[in-house]
Amino acid sequence: MDRYKETSETWNKIASLYQDKFMDLDLYNKTYDLICSSISAKNARILEIGCGPGNITRYLLSKRPDFRILGIDVAPNMIKLAEKNNPTATFKVLDCRQLGGLNTLYDGIVCGFCLPFLSPTDCIKLIADCKRLLINNGLLYLSFVEGDPNKSNFKVDSNGDRVYFHFHELEILKTLLASKSFGEPEVYHIDYERKKALLEIHTVLISRKNPHEKE
Repeated sequence: MDRYKETSETWNKIASLYQDKFMDLDLYNKTYDLICSSISAKNARILEIGCGPGNITRYLLSKRPDFRILGIDVAPNMIKLAEKNNPTATFKVLDCRQLGGLNTLYDGIVCGFCLPFLSPTDCIKLIADCKRLLINNGLLYLSFVEGDPNKSNFKVDSNGDRVYFHFHELEILKTLLASKSFGEPEVYHIDYERKKALLEIHTVLISRKNPHEKE
C-alpha cells in the first residue's frame, strides 16, 4: 500500500484516540500565543493545514474568537471531531498536497506537525502553496521533528497501525523558506517526553511572507 494512503487511513482510524491524547495538551500553547499576538488584524483569516480534531483551532479561538478559521485534514473522522469541537470554525476534508483549489488569501497559515508526514519534495510544494495563499507579511507557523531524513520510517503503535514519519533538517527548511520569499524564521525548541522517558525535541518555525513580494 502507498505510504501516504496507509498513513491517512491510520489517522482516520485513530482519530478519537488522538483527540483523547492531544486535545488538551498545553505544551505548545506559548507558540500558539505568538500566532494570536502577531496577527493584529481583526477578523483575520487563518488556514490550519492538517487540523486533526481541531485542538489548535480551539486554542486559537479561545484567545482570538474573531479569527475566521478554515481547517483542513485528509482524514474525514478528524474533520468530524474538529467540527464538533469548534462549531464557529469551518472545516473540510482536503489533502494538504492538493491545495490548488484554495484561492482565498489568509493572514496566517498554521501547519502543526503536518511536515512529519510529508516527504521533502512535498514540503517544497506545501511551502510554495503557503506563499501563494498568504497575504504579504502573512504569518506561517510550522512544526516538525529535526533529524536525518534518511532515518524516516514507519512508526507502529501497539495495535499495529502505522504512519510514515519524516524527519527534516532545520537548515534545509530555513533555506526553503528563504527561496519562497519568507523572512528569517523565529525558531523554538520544545521538549516532548514520549513513553519510557524518551525525550524528543520538537521544533517550531514562525516566519512571514516578504511584505514586498508581488501577489
